[in-house]
Amino acid sequence: MKTSTVIPGYTKLSIPEKIIMLEEMWDEIAKTGIENTPVPQSHKDELSRRHERYLKNPRTILTVKELQKRIGYSK
Repeated sequence: MKTSTVIPGYTKLSIPEKIIMLEEMWDEIAKTGIENTPVPQSHKDELSRRHERYLKNPRTILTVKELQKRIGYSK
């Protein structure tokens, strides 16, 4: 489903207006909670797979600082 067909006038909004709309949508989602949103089985399967991989070799997990260093991120 395209946003332009669900939200009338969406295509006429400027980028800043679209960002504001998106922020308002996220705020609304945060207020109502996402507890009742179903999680796809494929996501659950992937999390299980990653957890099993971690349990087999916990030293393969990077800390945030290690990841930042690896990707060349600096503040």
